[in-house]
Amino acid sequence: MEFIPYALPMLGKEEISEVVDTLESGWLTTGQKTKDFETQFASYVGADFALAVNSATAGLHLALEALGVGPGDKVITTVHTFTATAEVIRYLGADPVFVDIEGDSFNIDVDEVKRAIEEYDNVKVIIPVHYAGQAANIDKLMDIAKQYGIKILEDAAHALPTTHNGKMVGTMGDITVFSFYANKTITTGEGGMIVTNNPEYKDRMSCMRLHGISRDVFDRFTSKKPSWHYSVVAPGYKYNLTDIASSIGIHQLKKADALKDRREVIAKAYNNGFKDLPIKTPHVVNPEDVHSWHLYVVQLDLESLTISRERFIELMSEAGIGTSVHYIPLHRQPYWKENYDLDARLFPKSEHAYSRIVSLPNYPKMSDGQVERVIEAVKTILMENIKSA
Repeated sequence: MEFIPYALPMLGKEEISEVVDTLESGWLTTGQKTKDFETQFASYVGADFALAVNSATAGLHLALEALGVGPGDKVITTVHTFTATAEVIRYLGADPVFVDIEGDSFNIDVDEVKRAIEEYDNVKVIIPVHYAGQAANIDKLMDIAKQYGIKILEDAAHALPTTHNGKMVGTMGDITVFSFYANKTITTGEGGMIVTNNPEYKDRMSCMRLHGISRDVFDRFTSKKPSWHYSVVAPGYKYNLTDIASSIGIHQLKKADALKDRREVIAKAYNNGFKDLPIKTPHVVNPEDVHSWHLYVVQLDLESLTISRERFIELMSEAGIGTSVHYIPLHRQPYWKENYDLDARLFPKSEHAYSRIVSLPNYPKMSDGQVERVIEAVKTILMENIKSA
């Protein structure tokens, strides 16, 4: 029986040919293809500026630095995320303030954000995470941020393409960061993109992206005139994306809508297939908005089942199907729990979700037959383990 992995990228001949062209060009690192990728990405989301980086984590770090975050500052974010969202705050000597999620979308709870702002001094930035590819309530968060003079940095690792009240994610907050990791909605293997409409933020992040050098290295190395001199104006980082990776990204971006459409078809098939089962399918806040469907996350009705979430995952694996969990909340992770005195009772919605959520395979490369196998496996496992009346 063929194993269906949790995630696989979908790459075509276009990506391969572009990579070969780059290898044959003699220019492998950040160059013209990365610039082209940035220009095309900015146009796609409708932002003024886009900067390619070697990971979304790097992008979040650069963004917080550009927003002036430093020691003594507070940054509000959710516990229901990957550790990278919070760790970048510590990179700069600032401290995260963790809040709970909504009980339906698993996005950051706006009311909890407001309470945290009123409780803590020196809150400088809010980092909402667009969970699973559905937008957080950015409009309300921006209203709160403006009221208190706070910036919004959107963690959009899951959210390409995604809209909120008809507006594209990447055009609303002060800075937005997307991920191109291997399992994301488009991929470059490793990589990410920062977008902003603020030229000062763009200039600062561009400088800090490559060692704090005041001018573009590509321009220096390809100039036909002596161009060896440069100035280091800040202790920057090494966060640039290569032309090899950008070669993949250029063609993945062209397919972004088609890849989203296929994930949406799979999500709808799951929704239909799981009707009348002891399982809760993903909650869609606004059907008029675009959901990227990066993740398809179900909640098991544990009260109706004789098995735990952990046993369900084991049985799915025995059936030849990979799954995942998004996420083990940060209040359960030793570093965050111990250093910030986090207690599960402070985050009841995230804790409740964690015990019963499972992410099912939902990637464009899946065949209809594989989708049906997942549906039948879920049905069989749940019906064989349902509590008798």
